[in-house]
Amino acid sequence: MNALTLPAPAKLNRLLHIIGRRADGYHKLQTLFQFLDHGDELRFQLRQDGEVRLTPGLPGVPDSDNLIVRAARLLQAESGCSLGTDIQLTKRLPMGGGLGGGSSNAATTLLGLDRLWQLELPLGRLAELGLQLGADVPVFVHGQAAWAEGIGEKLTPVALDTPWFVVVHPRIEVATAAVFGAPQLTRDTAPITMARALQGGAPSWHNDCEPTVRSLYPPVAEALDWLGSRAPAMLTGTGACVFAWLDSRADAKRLLADLPDRYTAFTARGLNLSPLHAALGR
Repeated sequence: MNALTLPAPAKLNRLLHIIGRRADGYHKLQTLFQFLDHGDELRFQLRQDGEVRLTPGLPGVPDSDNLIVRAARLLQAESGCSLGTDIQLTKRLPMGGGLGGGSSNAATTLLGLDRLWQLELPLGRLAELGLQLGADVPVFVHGQAAWAEGIGEKLTPVALDTPWFVVVHPRIEVATAAVFGAPQLTRDTAPITMARALQGGAPSWHNDCEPTVRSLYPPVAEALDWLGSRAPAMLTGTGACVFAWLDSRADAKRLLADLPDRYTAFTARGLNLSPLHAALGR
């Protein structure tokens, strides 16, 4: 195998509770992750010289900070592999959108290069490497919709409903650090069990970051109000993207047809198995 092309899917946080803060500053979360059949795409071409080269780069992000390059080099260091890769990124997910684009890119790189370089590392070890890159990377490595606790890395697979979604981006980037550092952020939501969360279902789910993001980023508040007037809507992650769930693709397309020019948006189906793992399985 000399080349491999794989998806890096988006995720939604169908629920996000902040139940405390650790001594190291990280927030303790309870969340439900679900994948979408929409995202970035990565093409890996084998190199024999050990070099890792990414094209195109991300504006304002040096390769040394890019999670794709960091994931590739981390895997080289872990395995002692002398091979390299040219990586071509097709970027569809907005940066700072709360869709997990960077984390998904990192996970696809770890799993894709494990396959391309024929390393055959255990999935659990790849998830441990992913956690060094970001708290959301392990869920993309494992590839199952999940109930997550801790800082988002303690995962229990779940089967969620799989509606159609309209995901709206208000054309701004939200700084996660600014949201988690805001004094008004709710950090004391009472913990609940996974069973209770699933029993309540989507109508009762909420995102503790939403009030803070509304106050800090008025365009996100406007997008939530616009979308929420048409269907049940909420924020994903720390934003900036907001989403609504609908019964059918036709309903999603009809909602999208009314989209104001100040927004970008897409429709996607919710999935409990990551498209990355579906592709690797083929």
